Amino acid sequence: MNHILTEQPTQYTATISELLEGGIINIDKPKGPSSHQTSDYVKKILNVKKAGHSGTLDPAVTGVQPIAYGWATRIIEYFLTAPKTYVGIMHVHKPFTLNELQKVVEQFHGTIKQLPPIKSAVKRQIRDRNIYKLEINEIKGQDVMFTVTCQAGTYIRKLCHDMGKELKKGAHMASLRRTKAGPVDEQDCLVTLDDLHDAMQYYKEGNDSMLKTIIHPIEIGVRHLPKIYVHTNAIRSIQNGRDLARPGIIALDEFDTNDKVAVMTDDSRLIAVGIALKPYYEVINSTKGIVVKTTKVFQREVPQSFHPTLDSK
Repeated sequence: MNHILTEQPTQYTATISELLEGGIINIDKPKGPSSHQTSDYVKKILNVKKAGHSGTLDPAVTGVQPIAYGWATRIIEYFLTAPKTYVGIMHVHKPFTLNELQKVVEQFHGTIKQLPPIKSAVKRQIRDRNIYKLEINEIKGQDVMFTVTCQAGTYIRKLCHDMGKELKKGAHMASLRRTKAGPVDEQDCLVTLDDLHDAMQYYKEGNDSMLKTIIHPIEIGVRHLPKIYVHTNAIRSIQNGRDLARPGIIALDEFDTNDKVAVMTDDSRLIAVGIALKPYYEVINSTKGIVVKTTKVFQREVPQSFHPTLDSK
């Protein structure tokens, strides 16, 4: 809930031309292609020069894969470091009891030690990973359906292997689906690559309704962060990389010192992300001083005319 100081922020609605310059599409990644290939498909469908994904999924893993493109690709780092949620099936190699399984699951809550698998994108050394939630959903024979919310960079395949080892029965990951990546989940207009292709075809024929539904503005990428709204006259200095001072603020959410915060215009467009130098209640009760150290600025590109008939072959 916003703590209003001087005026109520409004909500800007982006035009389809602006969305085509940069946005986020919540792709339901299919089995087969890699995350990089999925991102490439989006780039080709939209005919844009750059696109990036929200964290690597194995080719066999399906589910939520937000793809940012155009100038909005700079938001990707906030997806990469955000927690992820998965629903998977672990196959246990030998019969087990519910009590045995529950005891093992309890051991894998909180901070765990994990050695990445041999085929991984990181250096193979033991590291701490945080498991925020690990629940058993259903058991059928030796198959266990589970939900896990974890720190970015946690290998679920290895998690299953390690639980099987602790169970002294052996286990492997039989299937996996990501249901949430940071602020984006399955409820956020999850679409297939075919859906996106069809939406672009309709757009080229003069109907932009489906495409406007599919494309999210960049602001969804910071939905999980507390917000600070600023006066129009403070925007230019922030875009030039200056830190945010108290006089420029019109409204804010609750946050603590050192929290990552999103700096927004008075009509709710993202300007920058930074680190809070003081808690929100001190900001409310002050009239001067630096409030946020700016770490990344999001400078919208000037919209260019879009020529759907010139789609690349």
